[in-house]
Amino acid sequence: MGENAPTAADSRGSSATGSTSGSAAASADSGSGSGSGSGSTLAGKIDALFQVIRRPTREPYSHEEVARACREATGESFSATYLWQLRTGRRDNPTKRHLEALAQFFDVPVGYFFDDDQGAAITKELELLGALRDAGVRSMALRAVNLSPEDAATISDMIDVLARRERGSPSREL
Repeated sequence: MGENAPTAADSRGSSATGSTSGSAAASADSGSGSGSGSGSTLAGKIDALFQVIRRPTREPYSHEEVARACREATGESFSATYLWQLRTGRRDNPTKRHLEALAQFFDVPVGYFFDDDQGAAITKELELLGALRDAGVRSMALRAVNLSPEDAATISDMIDVLARRERGSPSREL
């Protein structure tokens, strides 16, 4: 059941917290238990980690392998089904040790789960890392690295105009 739920994520090669053994990006919330939304609930935060953090081969982690790592880290019972239930909002009261093990596996501070301010900051980093998985976005970002600050600001303004146009908002001209 839980191991077969779809998972998507990004490499553990760059962390949302600046370390090199894990990463995080795109936020999802499970207000209805579906695993999609804003990332403000425990389920949404766990789902966001699965959505963004992947093996270096870009393959997603399974519930079973994350649960196994958490069992090894805590010495406590931690099944793939239990993890799936936490991820989908069917259960929402894990032990602190379980959350610490999840934080360790995904290489985020445990405060991601407990502290609203820290959780919001990490969620922003997860969103950025998730966007950088897109080859087109990554290509633009890499090409922009060599631009002068003025030219980078011009490109940023152009992106803002295009984003407003796509949202149907009035755009200001460059």
